[in-house]
Amino acid sequence: MGTRKHNPVKASSAPSGLAREIHKSGPFSSPAQEAYLNLVRTFAVLSQDFDRLFRRHGLSGSTYNLLRILRGAGHQGRTCGEIRDHMIWRVPDVTRLADNVVRRGLASRVRGEGDKRTVRLFITVKGERLLARLDQAVLDLHARQLGHMAETDLASLSGLLHAARNPPSES
Repeated sequence: MGTRKHNPVKASSAPSGLAREIHKSGPFSSPAQEAYLNLVRTFAVLSQDFDRLFRRHGLSGSTYNLLRILRGAGHQGRTCGEIRDHMIWRVPDVTRLADNVVRRGLASRVRGEGDKRTVRLFITVKGERLLARLDQAVLDLHARQLGHMAETDLASLSGLLHAARNPPSES
């Protein structure tokens, strides 16, 4: 005699149609839920290595991101608002993050000549040197984590992730 699984879902509250088929076939309520959870799991796995790398150099992921933004800004620098707009990881207080890199000598602040209220941040030579030391390690880590995938698969993945971040607008 076979064992019978207990199903606590009452008939009246059971999912119907396609939802019932998905429910039977796996732990996810929808393909969108499965995709989302796979994104979160993948981020958690991949980001651990970067967190360790940045910590060895006294940085967080957000601090590294801020320094990369400043390096990319070159001689124009960036305001805290501009930095906030470019951050990969949203932080509640960019000013505090900026204070930290300025205090460590990785960036400097300069008041605007015309408008003294405008303050721009610039990466310092010390900050550039730190990023230069990390550049190859970051590329190596990308290669180690994703180098086993074909370039066409990586391009497809990038396209799919871009599409997920930018749903079509309703007109």
